[in-house]
Amino acid sequence: MKYNQLGNTDLKISELSFGTWAIGGSWGKTNDTEALRGLHRAMDAGVNFFDTADVYGDGHSEELLAKATKGKEANIHIATKFCRAGDIHDPKTYSMDQVQSYCENSLKRLQRDQLDLYQIHCPPFEILKDGSVFDVLEKLKEQGKIRYYGVSVETVEEGLYVLEHTNASSLQVIFNIFRQKPLQELFPKAMEKGVGILARVPLASGLLTGKFQVNATFEEDDHRNFNRDGQAFNVGETFAGLEFHKGVELSRQLEWIAEGRGNMTRAALKWILEQEAVTSVIPGFKSVKQVEDNLQALQVKGFTANELERLIDFYQTEVHEHIRGAY
Repeated sequence: MKYNQLGNTDLKISELSFGTWAIGGSWGKTNDTEALRGLHRAMDAGVNFFDTADVYGDGHSEELLAKATKGKEANIHIATKFCRAGDIHDPKTYSMDQVQSYCENSLKRLQRDQLDLYQIHCPPFEILKDGSVFDVLEKLKEQGKIRYYGVSVETVEEGLYVLEHTNASSLQVIFNIFRQKPLQELFPKAMEKGVGILARVPLASGLLTGKFQVNATFEEDDHRNFNRDGQAFNVGETFAGLEFHKGVELSRQLEWIAEGRGNMTRAALKWILEQEAVTSVIPGFKSVKQVEDNLQALQVKGFTANELERLIDFYQTEVHEHIRGAY
């Protein structure tokens, strides 16, 4: 396992880490025993960073992380997020009292005295432009409740704004073979500013595993069912913004990446791991098997210059026009 410094912080985090949305909820049936086994397997392999949020299973994923990391708090870094438990458009959601309350509730569930990284959870652009939430985060830092703060964004434009106008230590962005736009301007600027990049939705909600058929169905409480076309939140969070059938069709055209790399999952993660600006890639998981498969991405062969060119061309000519929503 390689460890990268998260931007200008003193945190050194594993290049492959894990997100915990799926084990908290909104991805169909969950199993806490299997989730805890998966977390332990990841830590045994050297993973020292996990991403969560107060709304994942209404705090359930934070509670699972507390159990899994008990006694290892000094060595395992946790990033959590806030704002989506309230009205994300209401400025009061970002007031000192409210954010302090969100923070203290997360600390309680995580059974920690301090959060390593506290992230605003995909706020509207007008909240970022208002900027007062960053004053609140600076105060929480002064109080010792958080070590660093970052922003999870939906669009490159939002990310560039954060880089230019705030002291955020990290940006969390949707980034995968289907979503290459951050490579052009956002990533070089983040490196220049010393801001860490956390790559989320790395497998495009499973499309880049190559396992789906066009007739696949998802459980009622799985966002791949209820947010398939952006009905509940930003469409980009589900299948990276692609219409499902189109996404399956495009994934078929990418089957070649698995050659010599075991499967598409490992290949898709490897492609992200090789991007210089990415501090850590954070796939989700629901089972030990998925954790192990994701970890295998560290061992597989990299991409040649020709393969990288082929993937850029594929994105520009076949994918870009089909992404829905602002990104």
